[in-house]
Amino acid sequence: MTNPLDRAALDAALDNVHRAGMPGLFAEVRDGEQVWRGAAGAADVTTGRPATAGLRHRVGSITKTFTAAAVLQQAESGRIGLDTPIGRYLPTLVPGERGDMITVRMLLNHTSGLAEYLPYAYPSLKAFPVLADTGPESLDDHRFTRFDPTELIEMGVTAPAVGVPGGTPGVYSNTNYLLLVRLLEEVTGTTAERYITQHVIERAGLRDTKLPAGPYVDGPHSRLYESWFGMIDPPRDYSVYDMSWVGPSASLISTVVDLNRFYGMLLAGEIVAPGSLAQMRRTVPVVSQEGRTIEYGLGLHPMEGPGRGTFWGHGGTVWGGGALAMTRADGKRQMAVAVNMQRWNRLDSSGTPQPHPIDDALAALYREAMYG
Repeated sequence: MTNPLDRAALDAALDNVHRAGMPGLFAEVRDGEQVWRGAAGAADVTTGRPATAGLRHRVGSITKTFTAAAVLQQAESGRIGLDTPIGRYLPTLVPGERGDMITVRMLLNHTSGLAEYLPYAYPSLKAFPVLADTGPESLDDHRFTRFDPTELIEMGVTAPAVGVPGGTPGVYSNTNYLLLVRLLEEVTGTTAERYITQHVIERAGLRDTKLPAGPYVDGPHSRLYESWFGMIDPPRDYSVYDMSWVGPSASLISTVVDLNRFYGMLLAGEIVAPGSLAQMRRTVPVVSQEGRTIEYGLGLHPMEGPGRGTFWGHGGTVWGGGALAMTRADGKRQMAVAVNMQRWNRLDSSGTPQPHPIDDALAALYREAMYG
């Protein structure tokens, strides 16, 4: 299904992404006992400090796998029912008929029909997903804003629905995972950050992974450069940013080493029970925030090449940063890649993101990393 690690090919593929326009990136690929780590470009374009493979990084919605695993643990203990209406647990947050119809499973796999709150929290993004009518001003306005998660949830719940509960394709929405965070807090009696840290992060033995309380990344890390489809030129550094706009649904800090360790253990049944893992891998079609229809499970989604086996994991973005972590179903081949610029595609006159050399270079890196 895959070939042994070709270190020269991986080095070249990584360099090609940098040459295509990515300021800096770093990665780890594993195949059984073989391990390759690499980095290219700069972690800080002002000082020229080079990217290195061990840097900590904001990994965005990869956090959702950690949150989903925590929810599945509570389902195993009987405190949460996956097919129980969310209104039974959080009646004031999702009141009335929708609270009776939307189940925990629908939140986990984005089939709740609840809208994304982000365009309401960030006024300059209010036209999203019509990108041509958006602007980056809110990103600066909210750099140090401390959002109240209850208010963010209310924005998503009161916005026009994007589908009927349980209908497919679902629509990816951070509102779903902010509700799951509140659900965890309701049934565990502690903060979601503390529960996920103790029962997922520490259980996996992750040494450089944390849910931050403030706007800073501790330890060696990269700057994060946001382009917002060419509207911020040159791209602006958003590595210092209050992450309450996503909370424990997308604020995790980790390393490529820790991400591979986590997904390897998850797929080996060491974070949740095998039955729960099977539930996580039951997929439905979901429309991503980029407008593509993907298959999505409970905090996991698959990638596969023709005849080359299925990989499971998650991707994530924040303002300026992104990551993708994928592990083959048998756990043997793993890839984690982190990049320090986001939304590099410029828009055409109709507001459609245009192809960029970075896209092809990243796709080639992923192919080499996963399949050789």
